[in-house]
Amino acid sequence: MQFPESWLREFCNPPLSTKQLADALTMAGLEVEEVRPVAPPFTQVVVGEIKSAEQHPNADRLRVCQVDVGQGALLGIVCGAPNARAGIKVPCALVGAELPPAEGENQPFRIKLGKLRGVESQGMLCSARELKLSEDHAGLLELVADAPVGQDIREHLRLDDAVFTLKLTPNLGHALSVYGVARELAAITGAPLKTPEHPPIAPTTADMLPVKVSAPDLCGRFSGRVVRGVNTQATTPAWMVDRLARCGQRSVTALVDISNYVMFEYGRPTHIFDLDKIHGGLDVRWGRPGEQLKLLNGNTVALDAAVGVIADDREVESLAGIMGGDATAVSDDTRNVYVEAAFWWPDAVAGRSRRYNFATDAGHRFERGVDPELTVAHIERITQLIAEICGTPELQVGPIDDQQPNMPRPAPVTLRVARAARVIGMPLSQAQCSDVFRRLGFPLTEGEGTITVAPPVYRFDIRIEEDLIEEVARLVGYQQLPESAPLAPIVPRVRSEQKSGPFALRRALAGLGYLETINYSFVDESWERDLAGNADPVRLVNPLSSQMGVMRSSLMGSLLQALKYNTDRRAERVRLFEVGRVFLRDSGVATGDVSVRGVAQPQRVAGIAYGTAVQQGWGGKQALVDFYDVKGDIEALLAPRQASFEPAAHPALHPGRSARVLLDGQAIGFIGELHPRWRQRWELAQAPVLFELDLPAVLARPLPAAQPVPRQLPIERDLAVVVREDVTHAALMQAVHGAATDGLLREATLFDVYRPKPGAEPAAGMGAGEKSLAVHLQFGANEGALTDERVDGAVQAVLQQLQKDLGARLRG
Repeated sequence: MQFPESWLREFCNPPLSTKQLADALTMAGLEVEEVRPVAPPFTQVVVGEIKSAEQHPNADRLRVCQVDVGQGALLGIVCGAPNARAGIKVPCALVGAELPPAEGENQPFRIKLGKLRGVESQGMLCSARELKLSEDHAGLLELVADAPVGQDIREHLRLDDAVFTLKLTPNLGHALSVYGVARELAAITGAPLKTPEHPPIAPTTADMLPVKVSAPDLCGRFSGRVVRGVNTQATTPAWMVDRLARCGQRSVTALVDISNYVMFEYGRPTHIFDLDKIHGGLDVRWGRPGEQLKLLNGNTVALDAAVGVIADDREVESLAGIMGGDATAVSDDTRNVYVEAAFWWPDAVAGRSRRYNFATDAGHRFERGVDPELTVAHIERITQLIAEICGTPELQVGPIDDQQPNMPRPAPVTLRVARAARVIGMPLSQAQCSDVFRRLGFPLTEGEGTITVAPPVYRFDIRIEEDLIEEVARLVGYQQLPESAPLAPIVPRVRSEQKSGPFALRRALAGLGYLETINYSFVDESWERDLAGNADPVRLVNPLSSQMGVMRSSLMGSLLQALKYNTDRRAERVRLFEVGRVFLRDSGVATGDVSVRGVAQPQRVAGIAYGTAVQQGWGGKQALVDFYDVKGDIEALLAPRQASFEPAAHPALHPGRSARVLLDGQAIGFIGELHPRWRQRWELAQAPVLFELDLPAVLARPLPAAQPVPRQLPIERDLAVVVREDVTHAALMQAVHGAATDGLLREATLFDVYRPKPGAEPAAGMGAGEKSLAVHLQFGANEGALTDERVDGAVQAVLQQLQKDLGARLRG
């Protein structure tokens, strides 16, 4: 919303400076985004009248003008403008004047006495561009014929005015006009509001256009008037052109300018039809499938039952509340017009113009709500301006046809003073609240601690108690809110020493060569189905796009997408990780400060490795990363705790190359190669290895316990046992550490695995389907002597446990 300050002050003129006025509007919720001068500074430019304009003796395109600037003697000025002629009044820069700097310059342009082709020039006649009033430089800026000669041009054109630009929120439709802002300003400052009266124009003809409102849910009020004998070629007055320009609207024709002027003045979009182009009467109705309308902007749009229209007996003539049609547009040949002003229901207009990829000032206002009570008054105002600007001796004005099939009736709203004080956070009296509503012009009745307000019909934003509280807050003044420090108990959140932080985890992963990624929690539903086996993910009501329609229950899809992005750009070795939340349906979750009913939000850490196991070096081609490389990374993350791994299936992973990660017997995640099916779908040259673990389990850390320094050297033994081929390393270690060694066993390490070569005879002491495992054992004692007898007894205990649990036997 843009308008000149001088126009605003015609309706309400508080004793405030421009800056104070802007601050007052901003603090009341009407944010002033910008205040700029109408014209940049310049000096000694006055109204001059060209008395004569003779051809320059030495130049074909120059004229020597004699100019009267009110100083008695005429000034001789050489001018090259094509419209320099005797009898017009133009801006004249005197010798010594300082004009706005030229493009790319910082210093003002100074006018000096000089000669052009041998003829002395005592000043300069100016175009609008040279004064930085517009970009028009086709000729001199011609002033009105009654401009006082010698008057300062800044005073004559009111160039010391300021233009306000307001950034209005969608609920402030009542402030989308100069009068609407003035009404708010009067309530804010207490200055009187001047409401011009437009007396009815007596009809001089009985002509009326038949109008039928068939859709009262579209149009609540429809008013119109026939005006005959109009001069559509009349020139728009300079004062109206200037005001429209300062509202950001260029002048078009007199009738269009009048309609736009009233819209900026009172917020009432109207439309003027060429009466002679209307066939029969008008019908205000919803559109019909198959109908089309060519608009004033040249676009032809297809209509349906969700779009309101104004139609005559033959075709659709206008898009209701948005834009008129080309068929009934006024032209230079128009002599008779029909002026229409209506109230269109906001819900019936909202979003319609966006369907056709354009927006209009009319639609912007109607979808926010326009005062339904003043349609007749605004037609009177337009008629008055038509008579003044486009009137002819044959002008005839018909009576106003006013139909009100469905006027809005706002329901009363009650404010509880105590609740308003609690919500706003400052003490309030009932008298203060009542004063606010009286200043706003709201009818009210008071009760014990309550105020019931009847919202005016132009305030479509007053519907509930919170709306009234907002009015009280902004009119009392946000700057009146007390400044007080918040009072709350401060309870430091100290992390347990048995838990490390996510930052330490990120540093550890970075140390292992992984780079962190941050991805959206919204993913493609196919990722959930394919990679997580989740047939019922948490769906978004209003997704950003069709590819981001559900909440993720796994981080693997996001990591694969990031890997694909990098490999498409020829990245050969990629290590990525992410720490984030996933979202799972869980009926046991209740709504809390950080939870939503029915949705569990656990945190996970996941990683992906692709390419070679180590960076390319001098040693030649490196091996590709495999399951065991990433398994080692997980063990490094969990150290000193020892995880175990057991074969398990996962929808995203290779069936024979994936495992469940166990910690202290509890499953905390998965690791494995990407499933061949998904590798092919994602077009990856090799299978990446992924892992996903429960974050709290990874962050848990046992407290270190002090151990005495051993007084004796450890004793080491090696065992080689024969076991079945299906015996795993985890089962072997579990049996070894489960032996009753009286606390002597310190460490056990598998250092060799022997299997017969395919097709060869088994080694002595081994049968088919068996393998040999060699384990290095280390024994120590804190108390007592560590004798061979004690160690041999511990070794035997280990052998017995292996035999019992795994059926192992000592290899001969």
